[in-house]
Formats: sequence, C-alpha cells, structure tokens
Amino acid sequence: MTYQEVLNHARDTIGEYCKACPVCNGIACRNQMPGPGAKGTGDTAARNYAKWQEIRVNMDTLCEQKTVDTSLDLFGRTFRYPFFAGPVGALNLHYGKKYDDLTYNDIMLKACVENGIAAFTGDGTNPDVIRQAAKALSQVNGQGIPTIKPWNRETIREKMELCKKAGCFALAMDIDAAGLPFLKSMTPPAGGKSVDELKEIVQMAGVPFIVKGIMTIKGARKAKEAGAAAIVVSNHGGRVLDQCPATAEVLEEIADALRGSSVKILVDGGIRSGTDIFKALALGADGVLICRPFVTALYGGSKAGVTAYIEKLAGELRDTMEMCGAASLRDITRDMVRTF
Repeated sequence: MTYQEVLNHARDTIGEYCKACPVCNGIACRNQMPGPGAKGTGDTAARNYAKWQEIRVNMDTLCEQKTVDTSLDLFGRTFRYPFFAGPVGALNLHYGKKYDDLTYNDIMLKACVENGIAAFTGDGTNPDVIRQAAKALSQVNGQGIPTIKPWNRETIREKMELCKKAGCFALAMDIDAAGLPFLKSMTPPAGGKSVDELKEIVQMAGVPFIVKGIMTIKGARKAKEAGAAAIVVSNHGGRVLDQCPATAEVLEEIADALRGSSVKILVDGGIRSGTDIFKALALGADGVLICRPFVTALYGGSKAGVTAYIEKLAGELRDTMEMCGAASLRDITRDMVRTF
C-alpha cells in the first residue's frame, strides 16, 4: 500500500472533520473543534507547519559513503527511528465512527511496535478512553506511552495505576491540555500544575515521566526541577491557545537551556516529513512526535496504512541524512540546517 493510496482511502472513512489533505498543514480544518482542527482562528496550528518549511537543509555530499543508522536510544530502549506516534483520544468525537479508542490504540500500538517505534496513547473525560488505552498497552507488553491529562491528584493516581499495571515503560502528561474547556470546568480542580505538584506526580509515576506542552525556557527548567525525564516542546497542536509561537521557533533555545542535563527533548507540532524530523534533530531535539497524520494513516489503511506512513518518514529521513553527510543521529549537527 502506497501513502497516496492511504490518503485516498482515508477520505472515504475518516468522518466529516478531517479532510485527509495531501499535506496536513492545519488550513482546511482551522477553527474547527471537535475534529483535528485548532482553537480560535487556527493560527498556531498553521504556523507550526509553516515554520518547519522555512528551515532549509544544507546538503553536503562530499562525505564518506556510509550506511545510515537512524536508531534512537531512549529510556534504556532502542528504537529503529527517532519518531513516535502522538497521543489522540476520543476518536469517535474527532475522527468519525470507524474506530473507537480501543480498536485505534490496538492497531496503532501493534503497528508501531512491529515497525520499531512506539505510540503515545491519549486520554479523555470518558474513563473508558484510558481504560481502553491500558488494555491495548497490555496486548503489546507495555510497549507504548500513555499520556494522562492534568486532572486532579486522585484522578491522576488512578489512571497512572491502571497504565502501570499494563506494563508501560514510561508515562506522559500533556500539561498544555490545561487550556481545554472541559478541564477548566472540572470539579475538583484540574489544569495547570505548580513545580511542587508536578514533582509529586513525577514521583507517583515510578517510571520515566515526560512533560508534554513546554514552550519556554522557564517551563523547561521547571520541568527539569520537578524531575521530568523528558519534555515535549509542544503547543498541543494549536488546540489550546491561538497566537502562540510555533514549536520550531522555540525548540533551539529550549534545547540550549537544557544542554548538559539528563532531560531528553522531544518536539511535535506541524512535523510532517522525514526532512522535518532531520531539522528538529539538528535544532537540538532527541526525537519527535507526530499525531494527526498517523490518525489519517490508520483510517486510510489500518495497520498497513500506519506502516506505509512510517516507511515514508523513515525513507525521507535516511535520504536527508545521506545528502547532508550524517551517518547516525549523533552526526546531525546545527550547521546542517539554515534558519532565517
């Protein structure tokens, strides 16, 4: 199955909101929630994509020909590629009736494991979302990363225990989800966390903990202080606040601020190709998350669709590395990309 075939099939199955665009750039679905769109005018989602495209790669083929190694070591595990499927929850609401959270996670987790990467799973107001994610995780021996929203402490504890029983090797929290309306109206309170609160959550996790939703140097330093094993530079795909900078605009300064620490840096938001992945690594990321296109791939071809998308990204990454003289991820350096 080719990626173009995946897109063609997805347009017939994905529901009314996502358009399965040739390039998922946030334009066709802007200002549209539910669905894959963004909050407000959709400015942030579109900016995420556009800013990666402004970064250019510096070709250098006067290099020794070597076999390219795209593998990434993270949390004591080796992944075939430095990218992961991002978390998504409430599939029926946002993407149509073809899959629910259990069937989606079951297919996505298995497809990612079979292709040497991992998938993050999502969360939602319906308790079944995290329960079904945990059930799917248990089917792949915990080879995935559940992402829990910033609920109140007891809810977080309950959901963490469920995920840890499924054997997950790491846990994440999309702290930027504090901007979602349903969290703002929760009783007891849910949403933003202090450093002390986050430190307690990190200790509660008992496995490497990833804080997703960091967009400033200050936020990165707070996550480090709280004991996070990794951060995800992310603005929640533009879904929680309009007029934010793009993740590509803040990644380098955040990476510089954490240089020399043990905190791993991941990034998401508008990354759509293996070349974009290369750019992110050159700017200081250890790996990237991609969400919306993975959803489209699954709706367009189930497990085969996900595999086709992974192979597309991997091929583009390898090609860019070869053309820039990088034989491994460690060889990707800042001078291999140009920013304006």
